[in-house]
Amino acid sequence: MNDPITPVSETPHIDDKDARFAGRRPEIVVVIPAFNESMHIAGVIASIPSEVASVIVVDDASHDRTADVVRQIADPRVTLIQHESNRGVGGAVCSGYKRALALGADILVKVDGDGQMDLSRIGDLIAPILHHRADYAKGARFFDARALGQMPIARLIGNLGLSFITKLASGYWNVMDPVNGFTAIHRQALEQLSLDTLSRGFFFETDMLIHLYYLQAVVADVQMPAHYGDEESTLNPLKVLLTFPGKLTRAFLKRILWRYFIHDFTACSLFMLVGAPLFVGGISFGAITWIHNSIRDLITPTGTVMLAVVPLLLGFQLLLQAIVLDIQHAPKIPIHKGT
Repeated sequence: MNDPITPVSETPHIDDKDARFAGRRPEIVVVIPAFNESMHIAGVIASIPSEVASVIVVDDASHDRTADVVRQIADPRVTLIQHESNRGVGGAVCSGYKRALALGADILVKVDGDGQMDLSRIGDLIAPILHHRADYAKGARFFDARALGQMPIARLIGNLGLSFITKLASGYWNVMDPVNGFTAIHRQALEQLSLDTLSRGFFFETDMLIHLYYLQAVVADVQMPAHYGDEESTLNPLKVLLTFPGKLTRAFLKRILWRYFIHDFTACSLFMLVGAPLFVGGISFGAITWIHNSIRDLITPTGTVMLAVVPLLLGFQLLLQAIVLDIQHAPKIPIHKGT
């Protein structure tokens, strides 16, 4: 029997009038992308609270009995989608999102099929959306010291490093766990996204943030510790190391160009426009001078050193101030109007 959603003290009940759903209970749909999850998928579905209206499982061309296990589950809420070929986690989630929108979902919750998430916390996850404080909510595992102790050290270090780079690329400086797969989104925000343009691989979660920024959607972090059992992550750390930096760099440059030079021109734009050339110029001049004088065993005059140091420091200060202003420019007003 499914456990009910148990909100924390500050979390509203799902049919709370403040939730801005016109006095009715919001239609909550859970989307589960699944690839070779026959060992865990039944337990995940069984743990979904009864307040959830529908559960959509997307079997992404699994090689095991994932689809057969789902068909045997006697839960009328469950809908199975099967892909003939593997489309990646992003492709599976987008298939589920499209079906959930067709079913009339108000809030779409995405969970992984490996059993790492505490689904009794769905009430906590959707609370920022119900209270009209956010358009998109993400679980965050970095608030609980005990949960961090359970996380594999390699995964912890990788996530922390990726979190900072993603903040820079996406503009969501408040998001601490960008690759967390426990998410919720309001349908009005999702409908404004071009799902077919989102990344199909493991970059999907980060790509969602990047695209939501262009909508100026509000994203909230929700404390949501994960647990790690016998499941094996299909995320390849080497592939992440080779592919994510390039994608994040392109996303960062595109966001800066759009936000501060096309959409608007602010003091932040000016700081970057002046600071970047000074910083790069100071480093380049200093490096060239140092190499030149080292080869010839010459002492660099103090004046020459200052010609490198002054623009470097000034450029660094301007870029640092630009980052501060960028943090302040993070979206604060939800774009969804309620239902």
